[in-house]
Amino acid sequence: MAVATNRPDGWPQNTIVGYANLGFSIYFVVFRSSQKLANIRTDTRVAIAVGHEPVGLDVLQAVYAGAEAAEVIDQTEKAQAWKLLTERHPNLSGLDLPTAADAAVMRARCRYLSVLDYRVAFGHRVSFELEPPDTPSE
Repeated sequence: MAVATNRPDGWPQNTIVGYANLGFSIYFVVFRSSQKLANIRTDTRVAIAVGHEPVGLDVLQAVYAGAEAAEVIDQTEKAQAWKLLTERHPNLSGLDLPTAADAAVMRARCRYLSVLDYRVAFGHRVSFELEPPDTPSE
């Protein structure tokens, strides 16, 4: 998954992260020393892209989202996010959740979604806006 953040100088910054989701909440882990975390602390808006290289344009599928990102503080949610991440990414299995001093577990709550599916028709896209969550982000 690619996550784009806004740098303090206004330029976008895009990086690749492993992710897992629970509904429209997307979880990923970042190092505390990362520019990505510094950017999110300044501006919580992120853009997300998930897709793969198709064998042909006629089978292209991708999801794009505008989301609000925040660090997961709740220990139960953090444990659940790590479980989801290790299930999705076998290279993480057997590893412990990084310490809070080293890394932050992040949640991006999707607000805007576009789903591309060229199997339906070339250029086919469905876009929608999600209601903000009832509970505020941490």
